[in-house]
Amino acid sequence: MSEWRLCQTLGELPSSELVDGTISAVEFDHSGRYLATGDRAGRVRIYSKENSDSHTPVTTANKPMSAMRSALWGNKSPNKAAEKAAGGEYGLWHEFQSHEAEFDYLKSVEIEEKINCLRWLKPINNSLMLLTTNDKTVKLWRVRERERPVALVEQYTSAPRGGSRQALRLPLYSKERRIMACPRKTFANGHAYHINSVSLVSDSETFLSADDLRINLWNFDISGTSFNIVDIKPDNMEELTEVITASACHPSHCHHFLWSNSRGSIKLADMRQKALCDDHAKVYEEEDDPSRRSFFSEIISSIADIKFSSDGRYILSRDYMCLKLWDVNMERQPLRTIYVHEQLRSSFCDLYENDSIFDKFQCSFSGDNQRLITGSYHNYFHVYDRNGKTDTCVEATKVPKKKSGVLPKPKFRSGKKDEVLEMDLDKKIMHCSWHPTQPAVAVGALNTVFVYAADGGSSSASS
Repeated sequence: MSEWRLCQTLGELPSSELVDGTISAVEFDHSGRYLATGDRAGRVRIYSKENSDSHTPVTTANKPMSAMRSALWGNKSPNKAAEKAAGGEYGLWHEFQSHEAEFDYLKSVEIEEKINCLRWLKPINNSLMLLTTNDKTVKLWRVRERERPVALVEQYTSAPRGGSRQALRLPLYSKERRIMACPRKTFANGHAYHINSVSLVSDSETFLSADDLRINLWNFDISGTSFNIVDIKPDNMEELTEVITASACHPSHCHHFLWSNSRGSIKLADMRQKALCDDHAKVYEEEDDPSRRSFFSEIISSIADIKFSSDGRYILSRDYMCLKLWDVNMERQPLRTIYVHEQLRSSFCDLYENDSIFDKFQCSFSGDNQRLITGSYHNYFHVYDRNGKTDTCVEATKVPKKKSGVLPKPKFRSGKKDEVLEMDLDKKIMHCSWHPTQPAVAVGALNTVFVYAADGGSSSASS
């Protein structure tokens, strides 16, 4: 049996006052050596493992991890065993501004700089490739280290000049390695509504971007044109009954992709059938349990995130209350339905009043597809076994607390100063990512990323 332990924290401690620094995207790269985060201010931070053999040595230009680590932990690691399980610590490698706030003068709407989604591409010529998006624009970034000659101040070399006795003073140069982030392509003007997800096609030449009513197919080499492959916008907007909430491409079949909607259904489309994939090949949908049906059923059934397993056999979906595991070959019902925070069911009215019922939690598979992870309130994240054997609930905090088999019930602010929240709805794990090869996860809570690792002889998490 293994236990999940805190390996390290990236960023500052959580503070609800620092809204601009709130984490909005977390993603490991394909090798697990790099971890990228996006925030509401449009910034992207890339962390790298300091002890990676294949990683370029850290230079003075990218040394801020030392100061950050000293401020958080001093000269000691928070947990050596967890650090070893995760394969080493992550240090801040580079930070850049991906998106800026804009204003659409035609529609008189302000476009936020918040990073809605980011995806890693395969490296090209020792350069990291990253796809980021806000509500309207998708950008392809190239991040790499380059050597640049830098003149040394007040240091010169002397060289004889003809027959003159006076020497010619030449400046000395040294090579300095600097990290640079350059936008390679900008994919704009393809969406009239807010982009909710981007997904990479397995051919490494194209990607999908989805908004509320349309899904577009882009080519990385052509930024001015996209192909609309799904369009659910009705002729009369009053007849609109559903919106697109997420999309995901098959990991190996470039013609298959998924998209989910606000009615709780997942549709599998095949681009070989038609140019416009409004007619799905398969639909994964489960009827509501009459005993659980309520006024808020339509809201909580909206799917926030969908993922393919790495082998393409399973589909993982997350709505407000449930985590569902589907078999691609079985449409009638999910293999497993997990109720993440069932204790909130009696508090839907309060959740609706403070808009918490509209929170969108992400989910993820482990690298071996044997475990699932998703977030909840009070900075809890859950790790489940795919076969239903274990369920581990961990609170993301710098100071670990004693284990408790019963989750706290939510309490809401009533104006009393002495009221204590048993389950803080302002603290929530909405974004998570699983390391591709190690039993380690990264979860975002407010403006902090927590890296946890499974400590123990087994690679499976259990409690």
